[in-house]
Amino acid sequence: MDMITIVPFVGILVVFYVFQIRSSKKKKKQEEEMRGSLAAGDTITTIGGIFGKIVSVSDDSVVFETSEDRVRMEVAKWAISSTGKTTREQTR
Repeated sequence: MDMITIVPFVGILVVFYVFQIRSSKKKKKQEEEMRGSLAAGDTITTIGGIFGKIVSVSDDSVVFETSEDRVRMEVAKWAISSTGKTTREQTR
């Protein structure tokens, strides 16, 4: 193989790295920072779509209330998908 046939393959690999691998690493880092900064009182959404307000945080898990009835659930930190989202009850 000569250089002319290798250059396009190297170019494709560079483009793939920039658009796929690098962007996924950046997103993963942002998620880890978000989960590391969780605190009591934050509003969260789990990966299953459950909304709630954090009651307590430990190293590996989060306890949150899911409704005005004070139903409490404990989930692993990795199961938290986002913070600060408004629930349907808050928008009414």
